[in-house]
Amino acid sequence: MHKSLLSASLFALALAAPLAHAHDAGDIIVRAGAITVNPKADSSSVKVDQGPLAGANLGGKATMNSDTQLGLNFAYMVTNNWGIELLAATPFEHDVKLKDTSLSAANGKLGTLKHLPPTLSVVYYPLDHKSVFQPYVGAGINYTWIYDEQLSSEAQSNGFSNFKADNSWGMAFQVGADYMITDNIMLNAQVRYIDIDTTATVENNAVAPGTRAKVDVNVDPFIYMVGLGYKF
Repeated sequence: MHKSLLSASLFALALAAPLAHAHDAGDIIVRAGAITVNPKADSSSVKVDQGPLAGANLGGKATMNSDTQLGLNFAYMVTNNWGIELLAATPFEHDVKLKDTSLSAANGKLGTLKHLPPTLSVVYYPLDHKSVFQPYVGAGINYTWIYDEQLSSEAQSNGFSNFKADNSWGMAFQVGADYMITDNIMLNAQVRYIDIDTTATVENNAVAPGTRAKVDVNVDPFIYMVGLGYKF
C-alpha cells in the first residue's frame, strides 16, 4: 500500500515538475556556450580600383575560415511567447586568403581580421509557456564591427600595406530550442544565418605607386551555438 502511494506520488511529481519549467513574461534569460561562425565567403573577383592600373581585373576570390568563441545571449520575455534577445560574443578572428588571382604575389594568406557581431532579435516561442521544451524562431538586425586588420608577413614582404575591411549592417534569422533541466537551468542549441557584406581593400606600391585593390565579400555565415542558460 505504502509502495503504491509512493509510486503514485512520484508519478504525480514527474507530471507536475515540467509545469514549473516555464518561460514567463518578465523572465530574464542568460545563455552561454561555444559559438562557431562559419563564413560562406562568396566574393567578387579582385579588382584594382586606384592607381595607374585602376580598372584591372585580377580575377580570383577571397576566402575566410571558421572560428569558435564564447557566445552570450541575453533575453527578456515581453510576454509568455514573445521575447527580445541580444547576441554577443568574444571577438572572432578569421584568416583572409586570396586565391587564383592573376597576380601571383597576391595569392595566399592576405592577413587576419577580428569582428564582433552584436545582434538584436525578436523571438517567438510557439509552445505553451509551461512546456519543458521551448523551441523558438527569431529575426532581427545585426551590426558587424570589423577591426584589427593585420597583414600576414608574406603579404608584407610582397609589398602589401594598409589592409582594411568595412563594417556591415544586415538582417539576422535564427532557430533554437531550450530544454529545461530545473526551474532555472536549461540546455540550449541554436542556429543563425546573418547577412554580412564587406568590402576589403589593400594597397601595394611595389606593383605601381598608388595601387589599391578591392574585393567585395558576402560573408553570410551560418552560426552555431550550444550551451547552458539560466533564467532569473
